[in-house]
Amino acid sequence: MSEGPNIVRIAALIGDNARAEALSALMSGRALTATELADAASVTRQTMSSHLQKLLEAGLLKVSQQGRHRYFRLAGADVAYLIESMMGVAFHTTTQHPRTGPRDPALRKARICYDHLAGEMGVYVYQQMLEYGLLLQKDGALSITDQGREWFRQLGIDADEVAQSRRSFCRACLDWSERKDHLAGALGAALLSRILELGWARRVEDSRAIEFSAQGEASLRGLMRLRCTE
Repeated sequence: MSEGPNIVRIAALIGDNARAEALSALMSGRALTATELADAASVTRQTMSSHLQKLLEAGLLKVSQQGRHRYFRLAGADVAYLIESMMGVAFHTTTQHPRTGPRDPALRKARICYDHLAGEMGVYVYQQMLEYGLLLQKDGALSITDQGREWFRQLGIDADEVAQSRRSFCRACLDWSERKDHLAGALGAALLSRILELGWARRVEDSRAIEFSAQGEASLRGLMRLRCTE
């Protein structure tokens, strides 16, 4: 490549099936051991350890040590965004989609994308925020309005405090199953955290799926229909 960073090495690393499976498993936002990632990719622990070392060297993963165990996680939100985008391209360029099981509809309904809400519910929330003027999208940039700050305050989230985070405050993330954007960044993470804290939804064990209760979904949809008052 004559201009810009060379993407070949990163593309080749992600292109390996076992490494791709490991990266996908880490999209849950949880730190996993080499053994857990080996099981997810259906390879031996020794093979996975070799893959993980390459991903660490490339800066796609980070690792922490607790006692005798090493826990791996994605290096950051930018890596998660890359994986989610690639999932979307892969899903919609495959001529024959695999037969889906019971968990797949749940993933399309609502799931965690690194640390924020994705799937039908994530896209719904984001589109409503734009429609009601809580967020403003202009010239490719996303910002929160005063009305949006008040809406988040009513939900129990101090948007100005969230904005102090070193990471991106709020941005759009392309949803792989819906092919529309959902809310990412520190604000998206705060929103999902608050939804879980309120008991409107829960994380499904050993899955990226987020399961809303009937009351929780009704509460969120009802809240999204309420315009913030001055």
